[in-house]
Amino acid sequence: MEQHDRLGQDTIDAAGKVIAVHLNYPSRAAQRGRTPEVPSYFLKPATSLALSGAELLRPRDVELFTFEGEVALIMGGRVRNVGIDEAWQHVGWVTAANDAGLADLRWPDKGSNLRSKGVDGIAPIGPTLLPAQELDPTNLRVRTWRNGELVQEDSTSTLLFPFAHLIADLSRLMTLHPGDIILTGTPAGATVAQPGDVLEVEVDGAALDGTPVSTGRLSNKVVQSDLVLSPIGAMPKVNDAERIDAWGSAEAAGVAPHDSRPASVLTPELEASLRSVGTATLSVQLRKRGMQNCHIEGLTPTKPGAKIVGTARTLRYIPAREDLFVAHGGGYNAQKRAVDSLRPGDVLVMEARGEKGSGTLGDVLALRAQVLGAEAIITDGGIRDFGPVSGMDIPAWGANPHPAVLGRKHVPWAVDETVACGGAAVQPGDVIVGDEDGIVVIPPQLVEEVANDAAAQEREEAWVAERVAEGYPVDGLFPMNAGWRERYEAEAGRRP
Repeated sequence: MEQHDRLGQDTIDAAGKVIAVHLNYPSRAAQRGRTPEVPSYFLKPATSLALSGAELLRPRDVELFTFEGEVALIMGGRVRNVGIDEAWQHVGWVTAANDAGLADLRWPDKGSNLRSKGVDGIAPIGPTLLPAQELDPTNLRVRTWRNGELVQEDSTSTLLFPFAHLIADLSRLMTLHPGDIILTGTPAGATVAQPGDVLEVEVDGAALDGTPVSTGRLSNKVVQSDLVLSPIGAMPKVNDAERIDAWGSAEAAGVAPHDSRPASVLTPELEASLRSVGTATLSVQLRKRGMQNCHIEGLTPTKPGAKIVGTARTLRYIPAREDLFVAHGGGYNAQKRAVDSLRPGDVLVMEARGEKGSGTLGDVLALRAQVLGAEAIITDGGIRDFGPVSGMDIPAWGANPHPAVLGRKHVPWAVDETVACGGAAVQPGDVIVGDEDGIVVIPPQLVEEVANDAAAQEREEAWVAERVAEGYPVDGLFPMNAGWRERYEAEAGRRP
């Protein structure tokens, strides 16, 4: 397969229209919390296009410079009202694109994105054109890097609206001309760049003859501009909702979600029932239901013998890396946000990968959790200030005491995601029960039946213990044979 020469200014000059799709990858739709029934679009001026190597300028007073790696289609022929089956044959070239924007200016134009994504030179494309008719449009990959770190990756096989669908849909009502460009949507991972960041996008795959093909990396650097917008129109404006949307998550934006906390299935009756039974009994009931891996293991309690029943909240640490700790470890980081969001009855479960070489909890945050009414804190990492923490009312479990601060081994990363702690998978909303025998994790959908059956089991075992104390042998009694079962049920006021 032959590749076109490096994309040049002539391609940009030939673009009469630039049409961009709002949402087209399921991964991005899931991130946004909505899946469109039909594609929706916005128009960009051709002057917004740029080449690989061009600087991407962030005006003064703009906070949220966003980037989005995409597959760009360049029309090869005139198209009007074509069907899906013939739509692809009118595409001339495929290349990579970065549909960057200024999210601070999105507010006045709603979904049209005129000012936020229409800025001169903000949407680079290239660097190489791939002949579209020699490609399988359903088997391309788009990837984006920020400063060498892969932040986006997805396949066109997942698209909500395949390329032919977009062309057929658009051409029903408007004529597409040679040179027009369609930006086909971005996958999850689109986020915010800062001045100095280098952004790279690549589209690759295989030609119809099996030959590997690639656009090469579209590379552009974000640069702080001296441009100060004159106050004659909409000015940059952001709020926490805009920050979360631009960064891709509340955690990345450094903003506490409005209320991302999981609902608890624990009623006062269920909680009382669980407090009345031991984790050993609960473990038996979970095993009867096929749940073998429901124990948080290998941890030391600050208050031996404490009994806890609560709803799991989670915090995940990743291995320490200096640049990531600079970006995510300071300020109102994930650790502080997790603790500040605790409510009565919550059990904060931390994933520290079993790394014992630094603390993941100290006395100040433990005190904050206690003041907020949290039930307990569990970490498979170290605990600093072990003495003061042990003296608090709130129980905690950890791998060991350790004096080192968090950043020696960890970066606080994510709140209320599925985590691994002490060999157990824990999801926000799981029910955590702990006592002197250990800690068990109960999926919320099993809590009621497990609690009820555990209480019944302990009533039965208490009756058996009375018989043993009376001198009866355990053979046939534990477990009960038919005769003993009949006697037990009769004395308990039940019939078989």
